[in-house]
Amino acid sequence: MSQAMSQTAGGISGGASAGASGGLWPAALTLWKREMVRFFRQKNRVVSALVTPVLLWVGLGAGLDKSFVSPGAPGLAPGAVGEAASGLEAVSGPGYMMYFFPGTLTMILLFTAIFSTISVIEDRREGFLQAVLVAPIPRLSIVLGKVFGGASIAMVQALVFLLLWPLVGSFPGVGAALAAAGVLALLSIAMTAMGLCIAWPMDSTAAFHAVMMLFLMPMWFLCGAVFPVSTAMPWLRVLMWANPLTYGQAVLSRALLGYDATQTGLPLALEIVLMLAFTAAVMAVAVRLVGKPRRDGA
Repeated sequence: MSQAMSQTAGGISGGASAGASGGLWPAALTLWKREMVRFFRQKNRVVSALVTPVLLWVGLGAGLDKSFVSPGAPGLAPGAVGEAASGLEAVSGPGYMMYFFPGTLTMILLFTAIFSTISVIEDRREGFLQAVLVAPIPRLSIVLGKVFGGASIAMVQALVFLLLWPLVGSFPGVGAALAAAGVLALLSIAMTAMGLCIAWPMDSTAAFHAVMMLFLMPMWFLCGAVFPVSTAMPWLRVLMWANPLTYGQAVLSRALLGYDATQTGLPLALEIVLMLAFTAAVMAVAVRLVGKPRRDGA
């Protein structure tokens, strides 16, 4: 394994030394390929990152499907959900399995971000990261290789889960499917870049898992993936509006479901702008963190 890591690091150095103008993308591509190969060689990571969200979707969806109606669904009269909740009247509409489907996609991206960026700590402990850092390549190539590697893995798993969509709804159309794929790509980059920002200054995988679960799981829970913003308590709505992931989740739900299921109260154009700003911000933070020395001098 040490020999393989040395060969990979040597390949990065060699690719960078071949020409300064071509140092960025060859090194980033090498790191991207390494992330892909390592992930698919570890079958337990593939299974756990995909099967766990699927089981949660099936369990929660089957249990709450008949007792949940998504606010804002087409053909649903305004206030019908609230009136049904206060009385005994039943309201028909999209069930929880359909509403929770986009949220499960976001969870898959979250799990993949956790599993892919933890390799930063493993690479530092094994010496591979130090070899990459001293290679004559731009630090930006490290960010691009790690982030795009994790994002590619997340996209593959999300697209596999999308094959289950016919179980809950009809095909949304080519345009909506392409829009959903674009949103998934942006969210994959954002979540992986955020994981890289958390993993970069850390040396302990246990501490990394604790921070990720303490930080990212509440972020996912309060993004409209589990329940709409409009039905939350007032203080929870404030947290959901302040959560940048909410707007990516809202755009994804619009693309797949065809209506404003997350109920942020904002126009679609503003949600897209906020989602793009969130992705750009975490990428910028990741580039800045990787570009400067750590406090311990590493």
